[in-house]
Amino acid sequence: MEWLLGLLGGVVGGGIGGARSRFGPLVHGVTGAVGGGITGAIIESATGSGLDFGQILAQVAGGGAVGALFSAVLGIASKPKTGVAR
Repeated sequence: MEWLLGLLGGVVGGGIGGARSRFGPLVHGVTGAVGGGITGAIIESATGSGLDFGQILAQVAGGGAVGALFSAVLGIASKPKTGVAR
């Protein structure tokens, strides 16, 4: 259940991170959800069960940060290549 907090944080982080991208916030929100869900599952397995304020904060912040990172990587990878190869 705690991974859901990471997933939600990832949606927000990905949506914000990709707001100005050509894919838009929806695609980046989904990308962020993937990253946040994975991060949430890792944090949950590392810390065990039970929620306190610190763990809730770690789930949301970790999911948001990794969601924004996944979103940024997607934006960089999909950027059109410019210039002439020599």
